[in-house]
Amino acid sequence: MGSESIPPRISVREIAKQMGLSHATVSMALRGSPRVSPQTREEVRRYAEMIGYRPDPMLGALAHYRQSKAGGAMKAAIGWVNAWENPDRLRSYREFDGYWNGAKAEAEKSGYRLEEFRVGRECSPEHLHWILEARGIGGLLLPPHLIQPDWGKFPWGNYSVVKLGRSLSQPTAHLVTSDQMSNAMLAYRSIRHRGYRRIGFATEQLEFLPPNHLFGAGWLLAQKLMPVEERIPSFQFLRHQRHQHAELFGKWLDEFRPEAILTDFPGVPELLDSLGIKVPGDVGLAGTTIRDLKVDSGIDQHPEEIGRTAFLMLNGLINEGIRGEPKLRRQLLVQGDWVDGTSLPAKNR
Repeated sequence: MGSESIPPRISVREIAKQMGLSHATVSMALRGSPRVSPQTREEVRRYAEMIGYRPDPMLGALAHYRQSKAGGAMKAAIGWVNAWENPDRLRSYREFDGYWNGAKAEAEKSGYRLEEFRVGRECSPEHLHWILEARGIGGLLLPPHLIQPDWGKFPWGNYSVVKLGRSLSQPTAHLVTSDQMSNAMLAYRSIRHRGYRRIGFATEQLEFLPPNHLFGAGWLLAQKLMPVEERIPSFQFLRHQRHQHAELFGKWLDEFRPEAILTDFPGVPELLDSLGIKVPGDVGLAGTTIRDLKVDSGIDQHPEEIGRTAFLMLNGLINEGIRGEPKLRRQLLVQGDWVDGTSLPAKNR
């Protein structure tokens, strides 16, 4: 039997010729470039789909190689939208600064620059859209926010968007974040491996955030595999009970006598000190992140990798011309690693 002939690949130049457009216009339209009107982008996309156009992966790889070898003049900006009430606080968190650094480094490899845009008193969401549109910026990274911003009538449909973390309920977008459940289970196993049996979880429960932090779920799942006598209920630091934190935390410690504590709350070391409990002499202490908690034992969530991966996802959306809020959302999780430190040394068995 003879092999079937493979139909010739349709090129961008052929599409341009058939549609009466320039090669550059069709190329930019297929990449979703804001330099081409939304109407033209949609017309080109539909026509290319109708005639069976598929990008040549070898040409794409060659273009990427040439760009990386050339050291790449910056070709465009990617927006990092900061709507914090005090914008300077965002990157004061080492975890979030790692997101920025990872995304920035990877963007520069691809010829982009990462640029921060601050939304608030001096720049409304509507004015931000005007700036982005004027500068031809079509891709946005949304870092974590402690309070839900009022995005007004910002036209998310004009942009490719990726969120870092799950804190933002709006807009609907693909996201990259740490694998919190897996990280908590890893932390529990690692603490137990170091000789601790009664392991507690002290967590900051912020009422204004949606209940989507999964460290507690991972800790509960890991604990369920342990003997009943070793299980301890978690302790929640509620914001409206701030003046009672020391008293309530002390009662929890007295009642359940944990040998070690896993926490995501930065205030735990100071609270333990105020209660006369020494770390690690009286209790071992580990953090869900070693970046922003005053402990050196716990999980490294690899925030630079989270930022790098978020840019790669965003770049893919830009290259495919995918904009707006997706019906099906992708969640890409980056797994962390355990880091040994002095706040939770191995116990003598």
